[in-house]
Amino acid sequence: MSRAAGTRRRRTVAAGALSMASLLVLSACSSSDSGSSQSGAAGGSCGTATKKLNMAFVYADTTQNPFQEMALGAKAAADDDGNVKLQLSAPTGIDGPKEVSLFQAVARTATDGVAYETVTPDLFVRPLNSATDANVPVIAVDAAPPPGTKVKTFVANSNTKLGELLGDAYVAQHPKADGQIVLGNDIPSLQLLVQRLDGLRSVLKAKLPNAKIVGPLDSKSSPTDNFNAWKSIVQAHPDATAFIGVGGQDGVSLPLIGKQTGRSYLAGSADLPPEAVQAVKDGKIFALSSPEHWMKGYIAMHLLIQAKRTCKPVPEGWWNSGNLLVDKSNVDSILARQKSPASRRAWFKKEIDKQLANPPLAPLGKAD
Repeated sequence: MSRAAGTRRRRTVAAGALSMASLLVLSACSSSDSGSSQSGAAGGSCGTATKKLNMAFVYADTTQNPFQEMALGAKAAADDDGNVKLQLSAPTGIDGPKEVSLFQAVARTATDGVAYETVTPDLFVRPLNSATDANVPVIAVDAAPPPGTKVKTFVANSNTKLGELLGDAYVAQHPKADGQIVLGNDIPSLQLLVQRLDGLRSVLKAKLPNAKIVGPLDSKSSPTDNFNAWKSIVQAHPDATAFIGVGGQDGVSLPLIGKQTGRSYLAGSADLPPEAVQAVKDGKIFALSSPEHWMKGYIAMHLLIQAKRTCKPVPEGWWNSGNLLVDKSNVDSILARQKSPASRRAWFKKEIDKQLANPPLAPLGKAD
């Protein structure tokens, strides 16, 4: 081989090696991460607006309004992006082990990101760790991620504040200062409902120190069980001036029981089932303290999508998505808001823009 030919060969080999090294660097940039489950690059390539993203929202129950609202919010965020294959997955009826199985299934296919909501968070420690160890970005919604997991982003309202809003709304009704107030808890083991009740009781004790507070009593979660539980509670407390729940079904059951029994009492609740919102309009519920579940689903999915589109990490910490008190003063606008997916998106747009421009983040440990 001539000296010139040998030189050309060495140059060709060197150029090929350089090209291969460049490809390896580019590949590493598109698929590696910092070891955190929240990396924008985790779970696959990122940084392109044209890539179809595989994502999922897993939630507790297809049949109850709070969970349906979160799913609608997640879907709206995916629709706004326009290039997301979104899996919505939940059991029919609250079933923690079944939801765990559904989460494990979607974590294998929705590798670009999973947002999840559950009322049985303790069952999710191992599944969450398996997902994050596989570099699937995960965001907790509504209920805080359980201890021992690597989920670093939590989108939820302040439940203590939700309870305080409901307490102030009750006091504004000018009830008997020494009346009996019976409280209900749909899922006594769920910390977020305990926080709501803590906020509610703190206001009642401070502003109505002579009131007789009973409970919280177990008012059950599913529609039939909730109705039957509240019916027994109402019958057992004939002198009560108010019955207040902090779950999604209470605002449906209490007006029906009042109508059936002919009892006159003040009733309040949380969440926005259509029947409960109408009961506010009809004067059967004095107020609903809304955790704004649609907003949670939207923000969580939007954060996952943007992380993939921009290769920037998902913001870590507690994203306080806000509360809203619904009473006579604004019930008409909320009835209009809740009519359709499009009306929800239009109503929430201003608040979405506000939160994304100035993220309401706090450390995870501050979530209340």
